[in-house]
Amino acid sequence: MNPESELDWEGCLNVRDLGGLGGIRLGALVRMEAPTRLTAAGWAAAWEYGVRTVIDLRNSDEISPDDSPRPAGINTVEVPQDPIGTPFHEYWTKIDNLSSPLYFPAMLTTHPEPLIAAVRTIARAEPGCIVFHCAGGKDRTGLLALVLLALAGATPEEIIADYLLTYERMEVRYAAMGAGDQLGKVERLLEQHDTNVQESLTATIASLTMPAFLLENGLAAADLALLLDRLTK
Repeated sequence: MNPESELDWEGCLNVRDLGGLGGIRLGALVRMEAPTRLTAAGWAAAWEYGVRTVIDLRNSDEISPDDSPRPAGINTVEVPQDPIGTPFHEYWTKIDNLSSPLYFPAMLTTHPEPLIAAVRTIARAEPGCIVFHCAGGKDRTGLLALVLLALAGATPEEIIADYLLTYERMEVRYAAMGAGDQLGKVERLLEQHDTNVQESLTATIASLTMPAFLLENGLAAADLALLLDRLTK
């Protein structure tokens, strides 16, 4: 990863700029875990970096107050990604609790609408850097990152490495929560389905034809043009 992509915002562990992957420019998109733990200094660093929009991919019942107030000029937009109340959500909650790349292809095929809504929000956001996050910044954040990186021409190797980096970054937090080795748990789950993280993500990436996937699932051509300008210029 480009050293300039490494961001140290006090209070959070999993903050990185996607610039340098594919054609994405630095300062366009930052992925992270929920910014709830950011300190005042952490929010100041985000503001100084140019962040003006935060896209929250969590469900409303997951959201808790921030430890420190967000700068008044940062706009927060909630775009929940889990299709709660659907047969899909009931089924995959039993399979992997929507916490592994195993559900990614089915989500893109069956319920692309939440992801398209997030992409549209990015395209239409006010000028400035955009942060997007879920709870740990791994799967909902990871799927959106995968789609954006695929659009921007990142290689499968780059996309997979970016996804796996979250496990490394969040290891200390998982340990403090008593959650143990999360990557090991996911690998064992995927092994039961005759795959692994790399193979599962590679299959998801290969299934995407860009930008056709976005356009065929409801993203307007004008929004696609805005998105590409935002990511690359």
